[in-house]
Amino acid sequence: MNSFFERRYIIAGIFIAFILLLLGRLFYIQVVDDRYALYASQNVIRKMIQYPARGPILDRNGKIMVQSDIIYDIMVIPKQVTPFDTIEFCKLLGIDKAGYDKRMAKARKYSPYRASVFEKQLSPQLYATFQERLSEFVGFFPQQRPVRSYPDSAAAQFLGYIGEVTDPIIKRSGGYYSPGDYIGISGVERSYETVLRGQRGVLNKMVDSRNQPKGSYANGAFDTVAVAGEKLVSSLDMTIQKLGEELMRNKIGSIVAIEPSTGEILCFVSSPTYDPNLLVGKQRGNNAAALYKDPYKPFFVRPVQALYPPGSSFKPLSALIAMQEGMITPQTVYVCPGYYQAGNRRIPCFHHEVHGAVNLSSAIAHSCNGYFDMVFEKLVNRFGTRNVDTGYGAWRNNVAKFGLGTRLDLDLPGESRGLLPKADYYDKMYRKGGWRSSTVISLGIGQGELSATPLQLANIEAIIANRGFYYKPHLIKAIGDKRIIKKEYTVRNYVGVDSGYFRYAIDGMQQVVDVGTANGSKIPGIVMCGKTGTAQITNQKDNSVFVAFAPRDNPKIAIAVIVEKSGQGATWAAPIASFIVEKYLTGKISTRASGIFPEYYMNANLLPPVVLTATEKRQRHVDSLKKAQVDSLSKLKLKAAANQQVPGAPKGKQPLSQPTAMLPKRKDNE
Repeated sequence: MNSFFERRYIIAGIFIAFILLLLGRLFYIQVVDDRYALYASQNVIRKMIQYPARGPILDRNGKIMVQSDIIYDIMVIPKQVTPFDTIEFCKLLGIDKAGYDKRMAKARKYSPYRASVFEKQLSPQLYATFQERLSEFVGFFPQQRPVRSYPDSAAAQFLGYIGEVTDPIIKRSGGYYSPGDYIGISGVERSYETVLRGQRGVLNKMVDSRNQPKGSYANGAFDTVAVAGEKLVSSLDMTIQKLGEELMRNKIGSIVAIEPSTGEILCFVSSPTYDPNLLVGKQRGNNAAALYKDPYKPFFVRPVQALYPPGSSFKPLSALIAMQEGMITPQTVYVCPGYYQAGNRRIPCFHHEVHGAVNLSSAIAHSCNGYFDMVFEKLVNRFGTRNVDTGYGAWRNNVAKFGLGTRLDLDLPGESRGLLPKADYYDKMYRKGGWRSSTVISLGIGQGELSATPLQLANIEAIIANRGFYYKPHLIKAIGDKRIIKKEYTVRNYVGVDSGYFRYAIDGMQQVVDVGTANGSKIPGIVMCGKTGTAQITNQKDNSVFVAFAPRDNPKIAIAVIVEKSGQGATWAAPIASFIVEKYLTGKISTRASGIFPEYYMNANLLPPVVLTATEKRQRHVDSLKKAQVDSLSKLKLKAAANQQVPGAPKGKQPLSQPTAMLPKRKDNE
């Protein structure tokens, strides 16, 4: 009897333990482990992310610069995939079996139970073919995504590009972005990402085990609608933007043009550039890799990242500061003997020209180095030669008010400050008390350690055009239909120079174009005030620099043009700037008395030779040997043809090793 009761308790205990084990397992499956819930729910309900169209970007006249097109990603849930004809599947997508295996392994690593991107950016045409047989491939489904298209293939560095999010971006976003999502990587696409991206929606669909849709879940009660991104109206004028890119073709440099009355940027050329459509579609990765390897760096945004010595374009600024500080008057005369004596140094004017007696305006017109060396020494030595660091600090503070040595807070990432050295910079270089105004006198004519971005140079011209103030330069003039603009772009920034002094500097700048170094770029019927510059680079050919604004009264455009390693400012930069200015103001380019015409500058190739590393030289040598072995005969024929004149080519159209400038070299000091 006792043993019966004992066995009964043992059997009951076994049953209770078994029941508890089942309950525990059931709790684990339903509450702790979500794999089965995910697998089951995705057999019934599929949450389809609805990606909104990114907001379009227009130019100032309403012309579309970038818009959104629809492409398709093929998504996969690895655990749902059943056996199918992988060869036929690969053929439909244009991939091979190795590519299939690689993609599937990546999807399994991400999650066997969650959807991830298997193949990106199928065109609507390719997707249409694939869709007809989608039901054969259980576990795969399409996902619509918007991508960018660029009707004019222009303004690449301004617009930037979008790309797939990386793990760090996903982490920083707090879960907003998921693998496979796209985000603005550079340019305006990056600066205005939160405005352009819109708001994603969710579509809950019922599907069967064969991947066939069976309608909306709960009649769409849990769906959310995608909201398209906001429209951006840029300040660019695509007419002069495209003209600028054509004029700068096969050259290294930049064009920045600003509307002085608003700070809106009208032209933003970085050269060499690239077609932004190359960074869209299935070949995006290959195209991007080729662009990154390009020795001329097309991804480098030269208007805000390249640094150049201003050269003689800096001289009007020096004159304005000196007048404001009472160091000179407009009538102050300097007798130029062809050089300037700074301490025990004799600094020659350009080509040793003897300018004779010059005042402020004529010194600007003829770009007399001696006059502005004199001005710089007066400013820096104003507190005595033993207090040069104090005088230099005061000079630097005045220059900084014009936007040099600091970011202008452009609505674009990656803006450089430039270099406007402080006194302690020279203390470290020469020791404290070990330098004088004559040591750094090259700063007075925009040389030495001074460097600026093209944007900063154009902004200085806007300041002169406005007679003493500027609005912060910006690239977006309106957001959405409400035409919102950032308040900071409506505030005047004064530089601390009385407006009355600007007349005398402007007189000299007008003479530069009317009768001086830039006379060959004079525009019929338009008074343009400018300053040429030949910025010297150690052991390299000079940069051609030209800054200007027009017309003189009620200016509409201020511009800076830099053409690297091309020589004098009057020969390349000034003509290019004059074509941009005239096109913007009149809508056409007229015949010039000097005979210059745009097509010559468009066709000129000023790209410097590529400097190769030792490794690159070895690789090129190996490649050339291979090519010679494969087709030595063709190589000899091509070499012979290259040394001959092209038959029937009109005069002036023969191949040139180095283009010559249309305008003669000027003897005036730049």
